[in-house]
Amino acid sequence: MRRDVFQAIADPTRRGIIILIATQAMTPNALAERFDTSRQAISKHLRILTECQLVKQEQTGREIYYHLNATKMKEVADFIEPFRQMWETKFNQLDNLLSNIKNNKK
Repeated sequence: MRRDVFQAIADPTRRGIIILIATQAMTPNALAERFDTSRQAISKHLRILTECQLVKQEQTGREIYYHLNATKMKEVADFIEPFRQMWETKFNQLDNLLSNIKNNKK
């Protein structure tokens, strides 16, 4: 089964992993310490994130470190952008309406 980034980020644990490794590479053991779950469960999440190319592995000695592949997150950002623009427009319209109401009361 081919997974995509949206399936990968649908799980809260995987989103948490992405947030943690966004700033620094981490090993599966270091990640498992941050969650109330087993090392095996974290490994499964990492496998899914790797399949979706959201994380990259780097072997350093005996340890495997996982890094975020931030360029792959662009797919998510591109999908969300029209909605962000829509909400920004709606909030600006609301701000204008509230300013007009406030000015008319004076």
